[in-house]
Amino acid sequence: MKFYDRDKELDILRKNEEASKTHASFTVLVGRRRVGKTTLLNKAFEDGKYCYFFVSRDSEAILCAKFQREVQTQLGINIYGNVSRFGHLFEIIMKASVQEHFTLIIDEFQELYRISPSIFSEIQYVWDRYHSESKINLVACGSIRSLMKRIFDFNSEPLYGRPTSKFTLRPFETGTLRQILGEANPAYGPDDLLCLYAITGGVPKYVELLIDSGSVTKEKMLDYVCRPDSYFISEGRELMSSEFQGEYGTYFSILQLIAAGKTRRAEIDGAIGKDMGMHLASLEKNYEMVTRLSPILAKIGSKTTAYEVSDNFLRFWFRFIYPCQSLVERQKMALVRKHMEETFDTFTGRTLERFFQDKAMETGRYTRVGNWWDRRGENEIDLVALNEFDGTGFIAEVKRNPAKISMDELRKKVEGLPPSDFGKYHFTLLSLSLNDLNLDW
Repeated sequence: MKFYDRDKELDILRKNEEASKTHASFTVLVGRRRVGKTTLLNKAFEDGKYCYFFVSRDSEAILCAKFQREVQTQLGINIYGNVSRFGHLFEIIMKASVQEHFTLIIDEFQELYRISPSIFSEIQYVWDRYHSESKINLVACGSIRSLMKRIFDFNSEPLYGRPTSKFTLRPFETGTLRQILGEANPAYGPDDLLCLYAITGGVPKYVELLIDSGSVTKEKMLDYVCRPDSYFISEGRELMSSEFQGEYGTYFSILQLIAAGKTRRAEIDGAIGKDMGMHLASLEKNYEMVTRLSPILAKIGSKTTAYEVSDNFLRFWFRFIYPCQSLVERQKMALVRKHMEETFDTFTGRTLERFFQDKAMETGRYTRVGNWWDRRGENEIDLVALNEFDGTGFIAEVKRNPAKISMDELRKKVEGLPPSDFGKYHFTLLSLSLNDLNLDW
């Protein structure tokens, strides 16, 4: 699959690289695994001089030996003797950058923490000593969000406050998914697009696997996922294991419950049999794997909340793959596939809402997008998009089948919105169905 999108991210990286020709730049790039960080960095710096380090789980001495060869080969810097400490190697690189401009990419930067947390103090010391004279474009790239947050956002950590630029690489937007699928299958239908979004969430590696295999319809995508050799079967467990590092049992249970529709705190606590407050807070704040949803414009601290798996692929995996592990292990993938087919339309009802919510935010015309429901859960609105600056927005009922949408019922729901919160807004009412996925707003 060819390179798509990423114009804004490329612009940030190239501007940082240009600025580093006169003063050192330190960029932190974070993003979930498979989101295309390495591909983006290679694209951004393909015409310049750069060195790429991948931090594997080796000892510090073995890792430094690999990096020493990369420095000599890619940057042409001669290093005498064998360097066994990362801090020493980094100092050699920083000294060289005083005389010459180049880019250094350190991929899976957070893995240095597992090798030796003291490495970050060494990096801090060297950076503070040389960066004012240096012309290095340093890029630290990481996929384990909890560790990257700890390294750079905790004020007790040595690298706190050192980066000059930080951003997160997100999955492809809905418009890019439409473009990719349209080029691969000009005759695609709305169910095909929704399925691509539901399985991949726009994560480039997942999109590439499906597109390059010719899986460009809903049926072919589900068939591909359910192949005995499917990449997707083990991907969810690998993602979780890398983040949780062995303590994933309870977290897996919580995510499976949420993906299956038990989204309220009481439902989760009841199903597991104990208070899951601390685990839910950790999944939300540390791991960023669940989102706590409140009715749009609800007061901070509102108890009218629900939880949702943030990542589309993980939501799909915990709904269809993880609960069927015994079937997967016995190679009964035909049964898994049958189960998907029977329940996929119901599952994608909420996915359709998420698609339209993402699409609304991507227009750049709305400051807040979400759902609304009352405390009793009787009056629910699928999509509310607000522009808080000019008091405009729209409210939509979202259903797969347009025949099930009643605009009269939607008007009654809107009348039930609290005037204290929504009285200043002028809304357009919309009906959005599967047939509207390809409409341009």
